[in-house]
Amino acid sequence: MSTTKNNISVSSSEDPNLKTLLEFKKGVQDEQKAGDKRIEEINNKLEAVKKQIDVERMQLDEMRAKLKKVNEEKDVDYPKFVEMRNSLMEAKNQMKSLDDKVGAKSRKERSEMHGLQKALEQIERDIQIKKLSKDEERKLVARSKEIATKLHTLKIAHKKEGQYREISSQYDDLKGKVNRIFKLKEEYGNKIGKLKASIEALVNTRESLYEERRQTIHQVREAGAKLEMVETQLNAIAFKKSRMAHNEVRQKKQKEVDERRVARQEAMQERQKRDKEYQERWNELKEAALKKMSSGEKLTFDEMKLIFGDAGQE
Repeated sequence: MSTTKNNISVSSSEDPNLKTLLEFKKGVQDEQKAGDKRIEEINNKLEAVKKQIDVERMQLDEMRAKLKKVNEEKDVDYPKFVEMRNSLMEAKNQMKSLDDKVGAKSRKERSEMHGLQKALEQIERDIQIKKLSKDEERKLVARSKEIATKLHTLKIAHKKEGQYREISSQYDDLKGKVNRIFKLKEEYGNKIGKLKASIEALVNTRESLYEERRQTIHQVREAGAKLEMVETQLNAIAFKKSRMAHNEVRQKKQKEVDERRVARQEAMQERQKRDKEYQERWNELKEAALKKMSSGEKLTFDEMKLIFGDAGQE
């Protein structure tokens, strides 16, 4: 595969279409790499978002459990609070009624109950011990009844005031508890509302990331399909170029073989020509030597070899 790429890169400068195809391939590869990187980034974000959703859902469950507990406390304590408030209002109305009955001055005289009790005892002793006229005795008896009535009323008022203070104290304690309950209800309710809004936003973000990832995966797959098509085209071009190169090599080798064959033929012809010329020269020299021998002239060693060497070989 690498050889094909090398061959293509070397010859691409000579082929504009191939250069365009290679540039297109590089662009698709860059697109695919960017898509893979984006998918990894989305996966990291998704993991963080899903963890945050889990954390906030746990917090929401905790807040709901706390709110449920507070509501249970409210269901128990609020009716008591309402009942206690009604009791306090009733006690307050009873005290007001007694105040109206004994007069405004009686509120100051409540602290003088001990003195009134002594005064009443003293009047009773005076009636029993002292010698009184009928008019004086009648006045003391009337005064005794007046003081006894006021003392009785003050005792009732004092008792009611004590009950009122006790109810008021219990009411204040229960009111503080109820206020704390409603404050906690508001606090937990606000936290639950914020958590629900945050979880909803996180879920929307998660779904957006899922959608973006789906689109990016689709784009990466499309880029892969494009690369396959480009590779098919490049492989076809590489095969064609390889076949052409092979044909060129084969033709070159055939040419070399033909040239060597022609050279051998030419060399053979040249050798045959030289052999023929040599034979003709040899025949001429031999004939000349034979003529010389026939005329009785003295022969040289080489001339004798020309004449008798051929016979010796025969």
